[in-house]
Amino acid sequence: MKVFMQSIFGQILFSSYILWRGRQALPKKKICQIPFVLALALEIFVFFTGYLFHDYLPDCIFIPLMLICNTWYIASLYITIVLLILELLRLINKQWAWYPMFVNLYWEKTKIALFFVVTAGITCLMIFGYHNVRYPSVQHVYLTIPKTVEGRDSLNLLMTSDWHIGEMIRKKQVQHIVQLCNEQNADIIVIVGDIIDYETRFAEKEHVEEDLQQLKAPLGVYMVLGNHEYRANRFAKLKWIEKTGITLLVDSVISPDSSFYLIGRDDYINHRNRASLKTLMLQTDSLKPLIVLDHQPNRMNEIAMNHADLGLHGHTHNGQIWPYPLALHLVYECPYGYYRKGDTQFFVSSGVGCAGPPYRIGTHSEIVALHIRFDASLKQ
Repeated sequence: MKVFMQSIFGQILFSSYILWRGRQALPKKKICQIPFVLALALEIFVFFTGYLFHDYLPDCIFIPLMLICNTWYIASLYITIVLLILELLRLINKQWAWYPMFVNLYWEKTKIALFFVVTAGITCLMIFGYHNVRYPSVQHVYLTIPKTVEGRDSLNLLMTSDWHIGEMIRKKQVQHIVQLCNEQNADIIVIVGDIIDYETRFAEKEHVEEDLQQLKAPLGVYMVLGNHEYRANRFAKLKWIEKTGITLLVDSVISPDSSFYLIGRDDYINHRNRASLKTLMLQTDSLKPLIVLDHQPNRMNEIAMNHADLGLHGHTHNGQIWPYPLALHLVYECPYGYYRKGDTQFFVSSGVGCAGPPYRIGTHSEIVALHIRFDASLKQ
């Protein structure tokens, strides 16, 4: 239901505005007007069918309905942005009459041309956004931790987050991500929360745990919980995670080869019950590199104050759909990418999957290959 609530503005406000301006742009002939109105009416019907009957519809019907509604939500957002820009240009023209002569002479044809140009442009943008989700990139990040590690001068750590396995991220996509991860030949793989979206039934039905069992790294595969692991049936998710063979760190500390520490925190959504980082740090030797895995990047001060060397986060998706990334800077100290605070370094990933609509525009799906060098001579 939530996914439909999120798109309700796209169905009512955006669609009404697009209907109004679209009818003005098209010729007044019924052969042009009627199909356009019917297409928008059908989309609204599909939306309210999913909204009202989501508890009763089988997945084979519900998932296509959800995809249609979310696709239109994203498309209508960008169509509305374009139309508002055109509105602004029209108002400027009223004041300064800057339109070229041929636009004024062929105004009706210009409106029709704009209708089809905008439609084609948004269609291409949506295809591009879908491609960004289906084909994640590999981000290579090089950093140095100023500590001496006996028997090890570097660590190749592969970081992923926000898989959101569910209605949109299915078995075939998971297999592609697993293959991409294994191709990096990392020493260790970490998943920083939100491996499951809302429910486990899609993963269970397709036995996705068998694909995750194929993740391979000499020092192991580890994960922490995200906020989505607390949604719907949390205990079913924990039971399913056990089947993947991935080592789950919940307020726990591990030293995979006795040369560094992974400190896995419970997600902040359970902040009333999760252990403090200070308490967890008591289990470590501060002379060794300390790497904190914490899904939400909203406690960077705490990590820096406890002198961890590296904090790894996900959660934000970097906004996923532009212009949302702009708003994230008002919420998070660092919503995406590399960041340094004092002696502590951070990386916030945009995630390898998607939440809701399977589109990324202005952002990208990624796995992050962290090439970490240990060199105490660089310590300030």
